[in-house]
Parts: sequence; C-alpha cells; structure tokens
Amino acid sequence: MKEDLEMGNLGYPMVLVQIPMCNEKEVYQLSIGAACGLSWPTDRIIIQVLDDSTDPAIKALKEQECKRWASKGINIKYEIRENRNGYKAGALREGMKHSYVKLCDYVAIFDADFQPEHNFLRRTIPFLVHNPELALVQTRWKFVNSDECLMTRMQEMSLNYHFIVEQEVGSRTYAFFGFNGTAGVWRISALNEAGGWKDRTTVEDMDLAIRASLKGWKFVYVGEVQVKNELPSTFKAYRHQQHRWSCGPANLFRKMAMEIVRCKKVSPWKKFYLIYSFFLVRKIVAHMVTFIFYCVVLPATIVIPEVQVPVWGAVYIPSVITLLNAVGTPRSFHLVIFWILFENVMSLHRTKATFIGLLEAGRVNEWIVTEKLGHVLQTKLGSKVPKKPRFRMGDRLHLLELFVGFYLFFCGCYDVAFGKSHFFIYLFLQSTAFFTAGFGYVGTFVPSSY
Repeated sequence: MKEDLEMGNLGYPMVLVQIPMCNEKEVYQLSIGAACGLSWPTDRIIIQVLDDSTDPAIKALKEQECKRWASKGINIKYEIRENRNGYKAGALREGMKHSYVKLCDYVAIFDADFQPEHNFLRRTIPFLVHNPELALVQTRWKFVNSDECLMTRMQEMSLNYHFIVEQEVGSRTYAFFGFNGTAGVWRISALNEAGGWKDRTTVEDMDLAIRASLKGWKFVYVGEVQVKNELPSTFKAYRHQQHRWSCGPANLFRKMAMEIVRCKKVSPWKKFYLIYSFFLVRKIVAHMVTFIFYCVVLPATIVIPEVQVPVWGAVYIPSVITLLNAVGTPRSFHLVIFWILFENVMSLHRTKATFIGLLEAGRVNEWIVTEKLGHVLQTKLGSKVPKKPRFRMGDRLHLLELFVGFYLFFCGCYDVAFGKSHFFIYLFLQSTAFFTAGFGYVGTFVPSSY
C-alpha cells in the first residue's frame, strides 16, 4: 500500500476483522490483543468479536476485554446472538448482517487461538487491491506448541505438507484451494456473490471456497506470511477435530458433486481437478486406502496366504510417498516411523468419519469446539503442588483402537508361528501404536482434578 498524502487514510480500504469464539477461556486475550494490534489506520478497520460462548462468566470476561481495548481507541465490536444455530458458519453469517459491515471492502478471519503479526494486513490486502479477480488470500499457520508432545510433532508434519505442497500447488496451478477457515482475507463482494456462509456441513470454509471458485473467482496462497496458532494437544480434542475435518468434506462432496459437474463458468479440466484430485483422492480415498489396506487387508494376507500383495505395492511405493510427505518438516524427519504409525491409527477415525459424511449418518453435523489449552496447564502445574489426579477409566480407554490393536497383534503372532513374510515386524509396531492410543497414552492428558 502506497501512502497518498492527498487522500490520507481514505487511501486505505475498510477492513473487517472477525474473530469467532466459543468458550475459549485460555486463549481469547491473545487473539483479541493480536487483532487490535494490527498495523492499519484505526478509522479504516473494525474488529468484530463474535462470541457464541455458553458460559456467562466467560462471556463477561470477553466483553470486558473488548471494552478495555475500546477504551484505548480501538474500533471493536462485541457481538453475541441468542443461539448457536449453524455454529461457526452461523456466527460469521450473523456478523456480516450488521450495518457497519456495509462500509467494509474486505474481511479477515481469525479463530480464537490465532495471533497475526502486526503487519498481516499490509502484507495481504495489497493482493486483493491490485488484483480484482482475486477473492481470497490464504496465509500459512505457524504452530506455537509443536514441541509440546509427540502428537503435536506428528500434527506439524501433516499440516506442513498440507500448506507447503497441497495449498501451494493448488494456488499456482489452478488458483484454487480449500480455505482453511482462518488466517485468510476475503473480498466481501466475492463472499456475497458466492452465497455467503452456509451451515449445511461442518466445513463451511471449504463450502464457501468451492462456491466462489465456481463463480470464477481466483485464490492466492501466500506462504511467507505466517500466523501463530495452537495445535490441539489432547487426544480427545484431536479426534474431534479430525472427525469434523474428514466427515465434512465427504458430506460436502455428496452435496456438491453434481453442482460442480453442471457449472459452466469453469473449465472441464478444473472440474476434473475438483472432483477427482481435491475430493475423491485427497478427502475420501486417501483415508480409506490407508486404513483398509494397511490395517485390514495387509494383516489378513498373513492368515490367508492365497491373498498376496507384491512388495512394491506394500513397501516401495508407500515408502516413497511417505518420505516425500515428510520432507515438509526436515527437523522431524527422524520421527517418520512414529508419524506413519500414528497416521495409520488416525486413519481409523478418518475412515469412519468419511463414511458418516458420505451416508449422512448420525454424527454428520456434529460440531465440538477444538479445545486449546493455551498455557493453562503449565500455569496450574507450576503454581502449586497438584493433588493426585483422578483418572476415570472412560477418559482413557478407546475400544475401537484396542480392537484393531488385538487384530494386528494376532496377525503378527500368526506370522511369527507360520508365516515367511516378516510382516510381523510392522504388525507388532502398528499394534503397539493402536494399543498406545487405545489406552489413552497419546498427547497431553488433563486430569479432571485440574
């Protein structure tokens, strides 16, 4: 953005910053503070805190925080609604209905644990100002707690590949990728032309991105701009998140496949990319193949010798693909074996969620806010000697993982006794991973006494 002495601040477009929240007691101050610290003329920016919290005490804390920043001259609005209909999509949709939003040209969206740098708008808004065909600028996530436990390191490896490869390739090749739901800036006119926020699935961000793309709008991914955020560090929170991220795209594919086919504004090649590569391969087949092949079919070949899988299909090709995926996080390359085992465990939940989405079964619209701990656990543990934590059996046991673990362990024992393939090495390692997850020894565990 170039300074215009004659126009002054009027040379800057009006920007709305939306922060959807729901009971995030530990992190709300970080995101509100970061948004209020953005470098942009104060009369050309509106901060909008959309609070869906169900706890009155947490609501009061957030409202007080907004008042504190307002007293410093920040144009900040604290907005609540009477219900949580539509969850995040509903909150964003209601937020866009306020009269002051009509003054704005662009909207930046940050989830409750995201902390943009002060120059975020100055590094993203110019893309939209100087490129009228652009609807979205997506930036990269930077994880502040990736070293908290082994599970967060595994997440970092998967998400780094997503941003460095999938988002970058989509941006450069097709000017399309799935909006990540946060750390991005939308052109409001494009958002409205695409139909605004819809709550028909749990991936309202991907839904909006596809509808905008079908209208002919283009997207750009700016990987050098990074926004700090927190990874879920408890296994329970991560499972809920992965259910939503796997179920939602499958359900959206069911709803939009024919709409993509019938669209006349995009080329046949882009339609093929959307249906085959973006949806079928990455959002549906990848989860199913990982679990069914490595956790069901391959172990079954030990017990049923008539079924044979060639070594190149069972080892060589998957090994090459895995190494390429791990390249995105060089510092964790030595953890690639743990990452493979962990991803195979998570493929169980992703496969189940994918089928739920495709069949629109019971939990298809389940939305559980991903718990973020902030520094609350370290603070509580460091402030006093805690009481002996109380563990409830149901908090830690996961029967589905234990069942698959026993199946793999049985196949491994059968291979030791009767087989000649030496697959028992993999089977014992993978069964150990399933047992570890099944008994709840994954991620950070927060006892109920905290």
